[in-house]
Amino acid sequence: MAEVLDRTVRMYALLAWTWVRAAARYPVSMVLLALGVAAVGALDLLAIVLMFAHAPVIAGFTGTEVIFLYGTGALAFAVSDLLFGTTERLGLHIRQGTLDAMLVRPVSPLVQVATEEFSPRRLGKLIPAAAVLAIVLPRLDAPWDAGRIAMVPLMVLCGIAIFAGLWVLTASLHFVLIEGHAATKAVTYGGGFLTQYPMSVFGRDFVRGVTFAVPLAFVNWQPALYVLDRPDPAGLPSWLRFASPAAAVLVCAAAALAWRTGLAWRTGLRHYRSTGS
Repeated sequence: MAEVLDRTVRMYALLAWTWVRAAARYPVSMVLLALGVAAVGALDLLAIVLMFAHAPVIAGFTGTEVIFLYGTGALAFAVSDLLFGTTERLGLHIRQGTLDAMLVRPVSPLVQVATEEFSPRRLGKLIPAAAVLAIVLPRLDAPWDAGRIAMVPLMVLCGIAIFAGLWVLTASLHFVLIEGHAATKAVTYGGGFLTQYPMSVFGRDFVRGVTFAVPLAFVNWQPALYVLDRPDPAGLPSWLRFASPAAAVLVCAAAALAWRTGLAWRTGLRHYRSTGS
């Protein structure tokens, strides 16, 4: 297992580096595109700043606390998007028959799809999230101790794993759906946007749904409640604040199972029968 994982990581890095070298042949274009992506990503932060220009507190949270949520959620989503965002193209490969060519290569089709046209410009999404997080952490009014300090990087890592699992899980739906971009993006991009705001702005039933059905609350909301020493507005038990690692493992396990076997649909990669083209 360790040998297979090591080979997979090495092949991912090799293919990604090949695409990066190709993009680096046009360095000015690469830098400008990355800056453009960063500017677009900063628009979400601008929306939060504008909201707090008219209200000091929203849903019981201050501007600093909401920006903390933005930074952790956006950083986790940006890294997962960088690593697995192109898996959403799986449906296109299935319809065009190009997935068949991937199956005969000595590299995992998931690695091939995930590294397809790997572009450094997507690094631009990391810039506003990482910069904001570095600025807001020293200004955050939280009862800092060793546990809370350790929780910040842990929640980001777990958030990356959860989003990565969701990317693969939703990509696996394309083995079943003819055109499922709208449905899958509602989970991935919609989930990335959702985690930038306090869950207290949404209804309790919705919060329970993104906690126990699609575990987006474990990206940063539940661990952030621990860091900020806040009670859960939805009244959920306090032990959920430490459940992000377990949620990440479950989502990634479900994604691996869906990719290989298709879960109940029996239409995953193992049961793929080609387009016939």
